[in-house]
Amino acid sequence: MTLLAATHDGLFIQEETQTWRRCGLSGLEVTSVIAREGVILAGTRQGVWRSDDGGDNWAAASAGLALAHVRWLAFHPDVSDFELAGTEPAGIFLSHDGAQTWRAAPEVPRLRDAHGWFLPYSPEAGCVRGFAIHGQRLYAAVEVGGILVSHDNGQTWNLAAGSDGRPRFSVPAPGMVHPDVHSIEAHPSSPDRVLAVTGGGLYRSDDGGAQWRCLYPCYCRAAWWDPHDADHIIFGPADNVDRGGRIEETRDGGRTWQAADANMPTPWPRHMVERLVAIGPDLYAVLSNGELWRALRAGLAWQPTDLPARAAAVWGMSDE
Repeated sequence: MTLLAATHDGLFIQEETQTWRRCGLSGLEVTSVIAREGVILAGTRQGVWRSDDGGDNWAAASAGLALAHVRWLAFHPDVSDFELAGTEPAGIFLSHDGAQTWRAAPEVPRLRDAHGWFLPYSPEAGCVRGFAIHGQRLYAAVEVGGILVSHDNGQTWNLAAGSDGRPRFSVPAPGMVHPDVHSIEAHPSSPDRVLAVTGGGLYRSDDGGAQWRCLYPCYCRAAWWDPHDADHIIFGPADNVDRGGRIEETRDGGRTWQAADANMPTPWPRHMVERLVAIGPDLYAVLSNGELWRALRAGLAWQPTDLPARAAAVWGMSDE
């Protein structure tokens, strides 16, 4: 397995030597990275970059990307050369040619402006910072705005029924999701099973986002959902923004939770889990201070990696 790490100073790669080396985009803040079919795509504050040779050479791949600050990249697992970019301010862009060209989803800026989406740490009008994909059903996480859903492979987007699009930090009405959405997960067993990781807690829907229930009230940004067991969730709660961060686990759908951060000096007083990513048998935790930790999912005994720059995202490429 080859690893790619998006960092605040370019992209790094780790191959069989287990040593990280820089593989381009030095000086750029890389926010996300994806790879397949011999192509690496990196999202930055200056658009999308593409490499066709393992990161040795890079070319801009932002034609049609009207908003340059990319917060997250994803690809459709069932459709070749179908990529999505979420931006700040909030926008969704789609590519069907390996990021050679992009098309904006026009519904997103209309919803953004109508509801007044915003960010508490930036003057921009919200951002799209996560996607979940299950067949024709696509979901997008909007900070601060709610959850968008597409039923036609991204051609059109609307607010999920249980997300009213109004950006506020108060506890939502029963059945609604908190609108400060940081990431989203769809379970492989059904496109109707969705987890929303929010500034008001971890929420679950079993009807495609029409009704939500809070599994754990807290501030959180990341969760991993076991693809073989919908009751098994690992996630990173915190007491507040970058305060009291830790990792916990449930095996009964959220009725009970246990600590899952062995070897970590938790609770962290000034940071928390930013992303959780499964790669092979391992789970990687990207922390908000840029540290990258790794653990076997069987046991969850965590160890820090020696990545030489602050991590923002990590991706695994099969060496086969």
